[in-house]
Amino acid sequence: MKTISGLKFAEMVKMGSHHLYQNADYVDSLNVFPVPDGDTGTNMNLSMTSGAKETEKGAVVHIGQTAQALSKGLLMGARGNSGVILSQLFRGFAKAIENEESIDGVKFAEALKYGVDTAYKAVMKPVEGTILTVAKDAANRGVEAASASEDLIEVMAAVVDEAQASLERTPELLPVLKEVGVVDSGGQGLVYVYEGFLACLKGEALPEKTIVQSMEDLVNAEHHRSVQGFMNTEDIEYGYCTEFMVKFEDEKLNDQPYDEGEFRQALSRFGDSLLVISDEEVAKVHIHTEEPGDALNYGQRFGSLINIKIENMREQHLEIVGEGHSVQKDAKKETEQHPYAIVTVAMGSGLAELLKSFGASAVIEGGQTMNPSTEDIVKAIQDVGAERVLILPNNKNIIMAAEQAAEVIGIEAAVVPTKTVPEGLAAILAFNPEAEVAANAAAMAEAASTVKTGQVTHAVRDTSIDGVDIAKDDFMGISEGKIVTASTELDEVMKTLMDSLIDEDAEIVTILYGEDVNEEDASAIVGYIEEHFDHVEVELYHGQQPLYPYIISVE
Repeated sequence: MKTISGLKFAEMVKMGSHHLYQNADYVDSLNVFPVPDGDTGTNMNLSMTSGAKETEKGAVVHIGQTAQALSKGLLMGARGNSGVILSQLFRGFAKAIENEESIDGVKFAEALKYGVDTAYKAVMKPVEGTILTVAKDAANRGVEAASASEDLIEVMAAVVDEAQASLERTPELLPVLKEVGVVDSGGQGLVYVYEGFLACLKGEALPEKTIVQSMEDLVNAEHHRSVQGFMNTEDIEYGYCTEFMVKFEDEKLNDQPYDEGEFRQALSRFGDSLLVISDEEVAKVHIHTEEPGDALNYGQRFGSLINIKIENMREQHLEIVGEGHSVQKDAKKETEQHPYAIVTVAMGSGLAELLKSFGASAVIEGGQTMNPSTEDIVKAIQDVGAERVLILPNNKNIIMAAEQAAEVIGIEAAVVPTKTVPEGLAAILAFNPEAEVAANAAAMAEAASTVKTGQVTHAVRDTSIDGVDIAKDDFMGISEGKIVTASTELDEVMKTLMDSLIDEDAEIVTILYGEDVNEEDASAIVGYIEEHFDHVEVELYHGQQPLYPYIISVE
């Protein structure tokens, strides 16, 4: 096969997405720590599903435009570090072929290489032995193969072979993988995507039944829960969810040059929940408005309109409520903009209320087991309606998605890279409503760095790591990201963990106990701390978080 068009590439994306979906549970199982929130496969799967869905809607013969659709779908659907890196790989890929009607094996390999360069630049401290290494090695091998043959099947076969070989080498580059006896989970996910691409090019079916539509239903259901569950029908001020793309035309741009910031500002007068993503050829718009025609007419000043979708949200909401969905009634939102907002992430109603009591404007449900996507974070910021925003991920696997949200939201925004809820709480306390965004972000990050975090969860498999032998279903005590103890007895683990966390400089210990822990047992831990560490003050809260019986903050 010498060349492929955008339509064939869309088929490749669909098959790659499906192959990853089929194997997402296995990718999850490769998580180094045997914790119940090993979600690399879930994150990559949902990210790729979002990309595939957008690709299917935007597929045209022109492969450059089709690749742009994939890039945008991945950008907004990206979840977790693995999903964000995947989105950056194909963002660079799409950029490299944006002007191509069709591509051969040489162009395909060069685009993969450009995607790798883009992904490496997006990661502050690239680590070898991860998905980045697998992508780099595979792309380099593809370029070599393309120098001998332009045939896409031969080039893709070489890419897949080297991706698999590179994956098998990841334990030699990351000692922790070798210690636990697994390959890198993100790299494995990428191999599945590439294997799907190759199967499509060869015309070979994957062994399992195609059920990609089921994943789309899952994503749509999640959207309904997040958007519909927090409003009443009468509270919907702007009733039409309007999406469209503007395909730029030179003759119109000569009369009115396009500037994304000015374009976004002009559209903002028509409604809310505005999102604009653009490149040299097209602008994609999402807006909630009462007059869709006004937004469409403005967009048409810059080019022709494509992929128009207008949905009546009041009718949708009534239908959802009528179908028996549980809808939480909340106070009617104020429509005026607030000068500042803090948007953060946590799981458990108790943690959410605690974060709000400390000063968070909005808490996105997520963290362990389900990392919010870039789009989830963007929507939460839009719902708050602020002029400036600080985003606290409270999970290292959400930081990159938060950074992407800050880039596309269109208001002044900064990410405070909190990795745990205790760090998030400390950061919020350092917030100064009179300070600039950058100054606040720096001060809040400094406050977060003074906190030590402990966590207790259960093991999902037998393993040995950091010198600790762990059996499936053991409770594990984790201090600052390192497993320090494991036992079948929860109290024993908590006491050992407390001994590890609390030193002579500690002043305040905060314990957040989860949904499966009763207050009596949690109070017994408080008694242990007061007996053995009389120099610290202990605070106890019912965080109601799942999976983690205890989360501990030591300051």
